[in-house]
Amino acid sequence: MATKTSPRPKPTLAMVAQQAGVSAPTVSKVVNGRLDVSPETRARVLEALEQAGYQSPLQRRSAAETGTIVEVVIDVLDSAYMIEVLNGILQFAASADVEILVSVTGPALSNLRSPERRAQRMLDEGRAGMIVVTSAFSEAQLQAFRRRKIPVVVIDPLNPPSADVVSVGATNWAGGKAAAEHLLDLGHERIAYIGGIDRAECNQARLHGYMAALMARGITVDPEYIISGGRFRRESGVTGLQALLRLDQLPTAIFAASDTIALGVLAEAGRHGIRVPEDISLIGFDGTKQGEESVPSLSSVAQPLEEMGRAALRSLLRQARGETLDSHRVELATQLIVRGSTAAPASIAKG
Repeated sequence: MATKTSPRPKPTLAMVAQQAGVSAPTVSKVVNGRLDVSPETRARVLEALEQAGYQSPLQRRSAAETGTIVEVVIDVLDSAYMIEVLNGILQFAASADVEILVSVTGPALSNLRSPERRAQRMLDEGRAGMIVVTSAFSEAQLQAFRRRKIPVVVIDPLNPPSADVVSVGATNWAGGKAAAEHLLDLGHERIAYIGGIDRAECNQARLHGYMAALMARGITVDPEYIISGGRFRRESGVTGLQALLRLDQLPTAIFAASDTIALGVLAEAGRHGIRVPEDISLIGFDGTKQGEESVPSLSSVAQPLEEMGRAALRSLLRQARGETLDSHRVELATQLIVRGSTAAPASIAKG
């Protein structure tokens, strides 16, 4: 005669507390994201919660009442880059019946300064995961989500994430090399680079691609022609061109690390009576609609921004379903787009 197995009792805070060797109020603090618990105790309680399969009442209610919700964290929605990435996320979300919640945090990711509290809130509210766009995401912040097994995908991270974090980006080094090669093929040799955030991995890759193209043609990289913009903003292009104008010899071409920086260069050039491309050629990076609509239209290395957004959400949903990803790094190809802002230098054009 078969023995009837009793159902496993639902885990309670008291059971978890006993297993972790702490009090029930301490377990409650961890569940509710309180910060007045030592890291060692928190880690022990989280492990006990996971082993017991404990879900708070809010978690159980969220799972029953809501569909798939993904949170997208962005710095500021003030650039064509951000808008196009977000469009890609929203397009894929519509086809996958996923609800997107957008959080605007500002450059410092101030809402993530209490990662334990935020991670627990996401878990309680039934979020499937989080996509972070172009923001520094520290290992300490990431640990809070990893401990709770909340999927996170980072798009164009400023710093390389850990190997087990899924990130999405473009072939920045190859794109930087293609931009410089285009200018070299036109006959330019004095080519400047105006960068964005110095420590950003994408900025460094674009810079090194530019340098590799020059060195491959036997051209010495002039350090005076490498300008740190500080941010991927129009003002970086403005101050970058101002710095170049103070040199004894102006470059004949500029590679800007983003279309937004390039548009700042274009505006400042107009204020100084510098014609683009007659006096100086200009190429950007991103391939945004703003660059396409500028006068002259901007040559650029296009990133597949909408596809990057779709790829990020696709990867996150696969993680949420427990699928194993083939790679934790998704890198999509860039494409050189030649428009009206680049031409042969004046000396060659007249000859």
